[in-house]
Amino acid sequence: HVQLVESGGGSVRAGGSLRLSCAASGDTSSTCFGWFRQAPGKEREGVAGIESDGSTSYADSVKGRFTISQDSAKNILYLQMDSLKPEDTAEYYCATVSCRSAAITNLGQGTQVTVS
Repeated sequence: HVQLVESGGGSVRAGGSLRLSCAASGDTSSTCFGWFRQAPGKEREGVAGIESDGSTSYADSVKGRFTISQDSAKNILYLQMDSLKPEDTAEYYCATVSCRSAAITNLGQGTQVTVS
């Protein structure tokens, strides 16, 4: 079982930047990770993913603005968010996901991002 703890959320004006971090504990070797978000009244959606070989993927809505990365030595996952828009406002979660199906296998507690 992998435990995930997010940090770095906050309030920012449109056009600003934030960097989210996710500290992972447990065996994360050969693990695929993802960032998800859920806005009030909306379903949770995938934002970005990173596979065990380092390849990345992004939702169309964040492509070119968000960057997912990881520090494997420190077991930390990052989400750099630039050019933030009010529609990026949501609770953001990091997760481990199945490398085959992308189904969530472990989910963090979330961190709030508010863009005004």
